[in-house]
Amino acid sequence: MSAVRRQAVREQGGGRRQFVQIVKPGELTAREDEAWRELRGKSGAPENPFMGPEFTRAVAGVRPRVRVAVWWEGGEPVGFFPYEKGSFGRGRAVGLGVSDCQGAVTRPGLAPSARALLRVCGLSAWEFDNLETGQAAFLDEAAEPFASPVIDVGEGYAAYEDVLRAQSPKFLRTTLAKERRLGRQVGPTRFVFDERDPAALRTLMAWKSAQYRRTGRRDRFAKEWISTLVRRLHELRAPGCTGILSVLYAGDRPVAAHFGLRSRTVLSCWFPSYDPEFAKYSPGLVLHLRMAEAAAAAGIGMLDLGRGDAEYKDALKTGELTVYEGSVTRPGLRAGLYWLSREPSRRAHSFVRNRPALAARGRRTLTRIARLRGAGQA
Repeated sequence: MSAVRRQAVREQGGGRRQFVQIVKPGELTAREDEAWRELRGKSGAPENPFMGPEFTRAVAGVRPRVRVAVWWEGGEPVGFFPYEKGSFGRGRAVGLGVSDCQGAVTRPGLAPSARALLRVCGLSAWEFDNLETGQAAFLDEAAEPFASPVIDVGEGYAAYEDVLRAQSPKFLRTTLAKERRLGRQVGPTRFVFDERDPAALRTLMAWKSAQYRRTGRRDRFAKEWISTLVRRLHELRAPGCTGILSVLYAGDRPVAAHFGLRSRTVLSCWFPSYDPEFAKYSPGLVLHLRMAEAAAAAGIGMLDLGRGDAEYKDALKTGELTVYEGSVTRPGLRAGLYWLSREPSRRAHSFVRNRPALAARGRRTLTRIARLRGAGQA
């Protein structure tokens, strides 16, 4: 193991000595990995795969400045805070921009202040966009809450369908009818919950990139670190984080697909898309129903659809979690420079998001611009 820094050493009640080590994720020992998972399991929070050591280690493989602050107390690891350190001490949540759940994993009662945490990690600021509920140290005036819709299949898929029949009867009836029509007109439908073929993943990524461009959004897969991370996670099989590629076929042709991460009890929905040629059959909605069915059969109790407004999420969800976007800073020149570079833009986006008519107008404008670009390149 490379040299680490010991910080914040002090005596605890009963003579327990506490200190913090800063390590690279690849330097975490099996003992520390197990402690991380145990602490997460005892927290009472959903076992989101983004919050485990496996995801942090995977991101570190493509973002080499990822580090983990490890609390030790009485000879035992009792807390973990993963982060990425940028220039001028600017910190980011691990996988910022693609990670759907962020924060520290600690034993109950271990709650250092955000500023103390930044100081021990050598950070002037720490930015997050999907901070989970319960991370009180980071929730200051800069944090803005967002709904993250979820599907509860803890009582089984049949019980979930009963919920849909009660809250969205037309939606369920129409979607199932389209699934039958897809099978008759295109080819027998077949669903694979855990597709291992890399070619299927490439197809999904191509669809998703085209969707980003079509709607005027930034193509995430144009960033090499993101596309490499997804390919590596597709191959990952670990206790708290396994890459799951689900594909809906009509005949031998893939018509919709999704790539996400699963733990023992949670499937985090990440990158869904479909072939626009089959849009009239709503293959993406059919895919999500089959994913819910397969997840329930696999012992998964919740599908986390992720933050963001979307009609399909409203139709499918049974409830919501809350996540937060914002940043915490440590007083000083570097923190001031960070605030000036990030907060005005973030707050402008927040202003637009909180005004539905303005947000809808913005989405239409992005789509028109994307179509004009496409026409100009044709």
